[in-house]
Amino acid sequence: MLASWYDDQGPAADVLHVGELPDPFPGPDEVRVRVTVSGVNPGDTKKRRGWLGSSMPYPRVIPHSDAAGVIDAVGAQVDTRRVGQRVWVYGAQSYRPFGTAAQYTVVPDHQAVPLPDHLSDELGASLGIPGITAHRTVFADGPVDGQLVLVHGVLGGVGSLAAQLAHWAGATVIATVRRTADLDRVDPAVVSHAIALDTGDPAAAIRSYAPRGVDRIVEVALSDNADLDNAVAANNAVIAAYATRADRTEIPFWPLLFNNVTLRLLGSDDFPAEAKRQAARDLSSAAAVGALAVAIGDSYPLDDIAKAHDHVDAGSGHGRILVTIPR
Repeated sequence: MLASWYDDQGPAADVLHVGELPDPFPGPDEVRVRVTVSGVNPGDTKKRRGWLGSSMPYPRVIPHSDAAGVIDAVGAQVDTRRVGQRVWVYGAQSYRPFGTAAQYTVVPDHQAVPLPDHLSDELGASLGIPGITAHRTVFADGPVDGQLVLVHGVLGGVGSLAAQLAHWAGATVIATVRRTADLDRVDPAVVSHAIALDTGDPAAAIRSYAPRGVDRIVEVALSDNADLDNAVAANNAVIAAYATRADRTEIPFWPLLFNNVTLRLLGSDDFPAEAKRQAARDLSSAAAVGALAVAIGDSYPLDDIAKAHDHVDAGSGHGRILVTIPR
């Protein structure tokens, strides 16, 4: 099969190779997916470059955990009727060496989720890490129907899906963007109130829409927003943080404590297995009824995978970065 891989960590152009590797075959309880589109996540590029001193867990890695494609072979104990089924894939390179930047990937049966015919491969390849992370930020602490949910970074991959899932589940969504110029890019059908963080007093703006405070906060930059979150959190609120800008992040401990705020930290590779399965079910259900949309940025052919990684590392542009896989 045609695939991309790396045998050493480092800059994308230096370590990513494209060429022929042996076709994989599914073992018991596994399926093989003929990949059409592979999604690139910041986590994929961080693993490749050895972020935070992480080492190579395997001698050779085919990157990327997310994809869309068609099941073309199944292992023992898997229903043979799955052959020919369109699917979206998550977790392909989570504690496994060979991900989705290849013509074929093998994953446990439940990690290849049926993709309805009316949904695109591009959407399917965008539901894995960002979608499951978004789901966990919203639902890890129970239903949100009737609650006020604040989503920071609502134009980002996780933030956008978190806002859509919260809205789908009956919450009122308040959201932030970095700059006033970005406000017109926020979907008013999903977000009831949007606030730019470059305004004079974003806490007062949020409180004007949530006088008693917000019930849940989806946090992309805890080091930047800890004081703001403290200022707008309701008693017994939850801050669900999936990223921060400072490795050692300071928080206003005593005010949060007296407000009985829960700080939940979320690392997607290590979510409970059943939480991932529930997320997959809910993401598919929401997508099937048109409640989820993903902004697609640039798509790169597999031969240009290094450029795709550089694009993600640079954090430039808006939308999901994809790699298309040749047949």
